Amino acid sequence: MSPLRRALALVVGGVLVLAGVALLVLPGPGLLLVLAGLLVLAREFPGLSRYVEWVEGRATVAAEESVSSRWRVAGSVVVALALVGAGVVWGVVPGLPLGGWSAGSGLILSGVVLAGLLYWSYRRLRRS
Repeated sequence: MSPLRRALALVVGGVLVLAGVALLVLPGPGLLLVLAGLLVLAREFPGLSRYVEWVEGRATVAAEESVSSRWRVAGSVVVALALVGAGVVWGVVPGLPLGGWSAGSGLILSGVVLAGLLYWSYRRLRRS
């Protein structure tokens, strides 16, 4: 194992886990990001693989629940569109707190990720 590869896995996996933990209380796919981070970390740190199955089970249930009714899907789509819209506003309108494209692009990316995960969850539920 290369030390550079191990350090990269630690940084990428750690960022994904921390972002996922933050999204557990914020609108977004928190458990799925925690799962992604754990999968990255478990490749280099095998001791963490014991947590992957538990988080995967919880993330799968949460993903299925998020598309279990038309109202939930509609609410998630509205939130994704609101995030993208807020990101554009934050990037275009000067003088907003923490304004600019750095904050705006983060909001846009969050909306796009939410829409992608919503689509993935919907397809997964319809397949099973």
